Amino acid sequence: MSLITTLARMEAVRDGRARPVATVRHRHLSDRPLVFVPLTTAGEAGAPLGALVGTDRDAPRLLVVPQPRNRDLRFAFLAELAEETLPYLDSYADAVDLEERKETDPETGKKVPVQVELCADAPQLLVPSAAGVAFVRLLGRSMRFRRTADQDPDTPYPAPARVPLLGRWLTHYGERSRVPGSSLLLSLTELLGRHWATGQSNLEDQHLGSLLAWIDPPAGVTGPEAALRAESARDAGGQLLCPPAGPATDPAFDNKLLAPAIARYDAARAEVGGGVAGGEARLRLAENGLRELIASQLRPTWDALWHGVDLLRELPPGERVAERWKRDRWSFTGHRDRVRAGEPPQPKRDDAVTAAQKLAARETAQAQLEAQEALDDPLVMAGRRLAGEAFAGEVTEVEMAWSEAKVPRPRPLVTVVTEDRPQLAEQVKLYRVMADGRTQTGEFAGAHAPGALVVRLTGGMGRGKTPEPGSVPEPGDRTCWTLFEHAPRGGPELPDAESTPWTHGGPPEAVMPGPAPDPVTEEDYL
Repeated sequence: MSLITTLARMEAVRDGRARPVATVRHRHLSDRPLVFVPLTTAGEAGAPLGALVGTDRDAPRLLVVPQPRNRDLRFAFLAELAEETLPYLDSYADAVDLEERKETDPETGKKVPVQVELCADAPQLLVPSAAGVAFVRLLGRSMRFRRTADQDPDTPYPAPARVPLLGRWLTHYGERSRVPGSSLLLSLTELLGRHWATGQSNLEDQHLGSLLAWIDPPAGVTGPEAALRAESARDAGGQLLCPPAGPATDPAFDNKLLAPAIARYDAARAEVGGGVAGGEARLRLAENGLRELIASQLRPTWDALWHGVDLLRELPPGERVAERWKRDRWSFTGHRDRVRAGEPPQPKRDDAVTAAQKLAARETAQAQLEAQEALDDPLVMAGRRLAGEAFAGEVTEVEMAWSEAKVPRPRPLVTVVTEDRPQLAEQVKLYRVMADGRTQTGEFAGAHAPGALVVRLTGGMGRGKTPEPGSVPEPGDRTCWTLFEHAPRGGPELPDAESTPWTHGGPPEAVMPGPAPDPVTEEDYL
């Protein structure tokens, strides 16, 4: 936690209201996101109880599993979820732009420009909290390997073809959510917590109602009072006035309302199976009662989630948000192509090279995200300045100098007066954003006096013997220099699967033919 965030939390406690820790929105928000608010059964991981899903805040689709222990009903829930979600995903798949990329020519081995498709936009999935993101991953893992009747006619519980397809998409979105800065799958509590600091803990911020109470409390009520009501206030029947954001349910709701309603449904279903007169009517009545009951738990969270979206949309997007969203569009386009090419679903476990590539990509994305957020947001940059990772000040003197190379290059010495205390050492690399958006490099060349730092410019001035106009700051200009790179790059490329050493899972059998060193025999099954 940065010092800026710590100070904001202290001010939130003092003022009784959340304090902003960002001046711009650091994530992309779609104009038409798909909102998914799930509920799960207590005591059984991944057993869906119900969900609200849709893109229209006024007309969500309610999905209910009347008896979560019934496998057929759970599969029907997944089929309905796929029926609602896949058309939304497909609506973004065919509108494309043509982008030029450089790829290696297999014959010459040289990089050549090629025209490739990039989806003009990508679908975005919003869930209430981090637990909702974990549930999306769990659904993807449980669905993508389901067998259909076409794949295996003898499978005991065949799934509709759209169910494993949705599982592949949910798995992709769940994996993409682990990439820092990605916006394909967003948790609203984490998104709100990135832009506002409350006077409660990070764990308490996972309660959507409590978090919104701090950010936008009702008139005449402080944030702590509104948050306490959202967390624990109950009606005369002992039920929470603000149900949890899911997917877990409140024990009082489970014991007093849900369990009797499911029991009535089971009894009516048994009557229908036994041919009791009036059983069909009682079954419909019991099912409608369950739907109303589950809707009463989901609708407050649905409305709260859209309220949070409205608050976030009031913030202007950061300058580099579109760049990160473009990478999400590439990710969506790539998975679309894999699905259309008939490739198999994602494996249960990544091989060593793939896992290392994912880890390296996420580390690079994290470094890029931290740099871009600081460059987009003066409040975030202030936190980096307090940490000694940047400094800002006024230019007081510029002295022209040149390198001692065979062909001298301009190396102006710029004196910056600042009140910041950066963690500098001789020849430490420095970076700043120029007026045209390019990054200029420099290095620390010493200090004339406390607070008067000298920066030697080393780049961004053109290739001539004299710097290009506007490339050297002038006395009186305000500049901000960072000790971190503005566009960090990843490490060296990892070897192909064929070149991977055997200690890391390779080479494959095609490269090293031969029997397994310890083949399985009949004795292994005794």
